Amino acid sequence: MAWSKLKQNLESFLCPALYGRVEYRATSYRYLLDKAGICYIAVDKKNVLNMSDATNPIRWYQTEQDIKNDPDIQIPINSEEIEAVRKDTKGTVPEDRLKVIARNRKIQVHAKELLAAQSTLSKSNFIVVATKFLASSIEESIESDDILLNVLALVDRRVGKKRILNMRDKMKQKHPIVQYFYELRVSTS
Repeated sequence: MAWSKLKQNLESFLCPALYGRVEYRATSYRYLLDKAGICYIAVDKKNVLNMSDATNPIRWYQTEQDIKNDPDIQIPINSEEIEAVRKDTKGTVPEDRLKVIARNRKIQVHAKELLAAQSTLSKSNFIVVATKFLASSIEESIESDDILLNVLALVDRRVGKKRILNMRDKMKQKHPIVQYFYELRVSTS
């Protein structure tokens, strides 16, 4: 699909409050046939999401430790996870330590998932992912581990105000760029 048609399709699904604020942009290299263009998302005329640019205003994680030490990421733990740790340690660990161990285990899994999603995003082709977004349901895009699909779904008009507000807890565990677009959408609702 040509870029102009793809851009038109994506913009037709934008939430009315974000129309004109969120823009899909692309640069191309006219004389370099082997050089692909760069696609990015701008909010209020500022480049916010450019997958290949490390100078984005949104934090990109370099290591698992960055994620573990980020105070903005809140990982809730439940009683089953604490019970699993108790079983693994054969009941020899104090109760308060069980919570810490369970949380650390969950953070480690979350960090690996987040880094995998981030590295996939940096290698992904915006046009391919946007075409996939247009062809799939909005539920698939919201539930996906793909950061770009999450972003496109969050600015979509098919996601209503009530659904956006019900996603708050889920968004705390997402990448900062997804959280940014979530907060942008909440602020316009």
